[in-house]
Amino acid sequence: MTLLLKTAQVTQQRKTNFRWVVMALAFLITMVNYLDRSAISYAINPIKKEFGLNDADFGFIAAAFGIGYMVMTVGGGILVDKWGSRKVWSLAAIAWSGITACLGLASGFWTLFAMRTLLGIAEGPHFPALTRVVTDWLPISERARATAFGLAAVPLASVVGAPLISSLVTTMGWKVMFAVLGTLGIIWSIVWFVLFRDSPENSQFVLTDELTHIRRQLPNTPNHPNRQIHQYMPNTGKTTWKYMLTNRALLANNYAFFAFGYLLFFALTWLPGYLESVYSIELKHIGWFLVAPWLTAAVLLVWAGHLSDWLWLKTGSMRVARSHLIWICQLASAACFVPVLFTNSLPTAMIAISFGVGLGLMPNAAFYALNSDLAGDRAATSLGIMDCFFAASGIAAPALTGVLANATGNFNAAFGLLIFFAITSAVGIILFQHPDHKV
Repeated sequence: MTLLLKTAQVTQQRKTNFRWVVMALAFLITMVNYLDRSAISYAINPIKKEFGLNDADFGFIAAAFGIGYMVMTVGGGILVDKWGSRKVWSLAAIAWSGITACLGLASGFWTLFAMRTLLGIAEGPHFPALTRVVTDWLPISERARATAFGLAAVPLASVVGAPLISSLVTTMGWKVMFAVLGTLGIIWSIVWFVLFRDSPENSQFVLTDELTHIRRQLPNTPNHPNRQIHQYMPNTGKTTWKYMLTNRALLANNYAFFAFGYLLFFALTWLPGYLESVYSIELKHIGWFLVAPWLTAAVLLVWAGHLSDWLWLKTGSMRVARSHLIWICQLASAACFVPVLFTNSLPTAMIAISFGVGLGLMPNAAFYALNSDLAGDRAATSLGIMDCFFAASGIAAPALTGVLANATGNFNAAFGLLIFFAITSAVGIILFQHPDHKV
């Protein structure tokens, strides 16, 4: 009996890091999520030829995802805050995986439009669920790097997906490609439902030391800057709709996230078509060209998450750790895209696009962390509101790019609009986002 008690005590004292297993699962489903939503961009020409569509038609089909996403992302956040990420995320993954598989059964413009709209609805709860998990499972000092780890799956999905999906399309056809991708989310949802619990306290894999670490919200240093502010940040249960809809720091964050989303949806939807149209690169080779911008984005995004947390621990300031990171990256991204307007050189264009996409996606985790920092008890709902702006960009970027490319015969106007949104969002962050004053 004594031996058993000692063994139990040793086991209880053993360090656990199950929160990072949870984040690994979040990483995997985010990768699946983006494979499913971006797969259609690698089938632009086969779909256009089969159904007699032009660039503007395809742009509206791609934009349909944003319509559905806007409908459900706030609702998804409310559902996640009410029912938890375990149930809602599992059901959402099953739903969007089934819809992805059914895209291969489309028979024309309107069925493609309808299925893309349904895909947006089904994927609506995804990022609110991710934010809820980070808020509940990670202390403030690890939130940016944990979110960055999960969100790194967004560009990495294209690093993996660009050559994989383009190969599937060229060898098996676009319809089979959708069917193959549709199986991945269903497998994940089963694993998630079995292993995950909404609260670390209810998980059999989390021991006392890890739980203590997760719930330790304050910095270790007694004289940490702004310590009196941060002790009120954890889930207070007092976040209201008025606060989420009128807080200037969150509103600036939301518009900047629109600009972020405009870049992301532009890149996901039109970069393959841009390379195929402007530089006459064959589809089977395009995937390898796109590894560079997406891999750059993945590396910078993960590094920025660590940088944001490091700045938080050093300064205790959300303005320094989150806001400055956002506007600097967006201005740098805008500057990188300028050479694309004036060059006919493929190497020059690819270098500029790689750094433009990489720097533009770099502050992704900071956007998410601000929702956890400022609206902890309703982080999923707050994220859902931010995602509405992201959904709007998912409508605007594919549609406007298609219309502009069809009208002008090139992509210069589309890149110019992209630069405009990046610059104005950076100005908005500089002028209006002072989150340390809004706690």
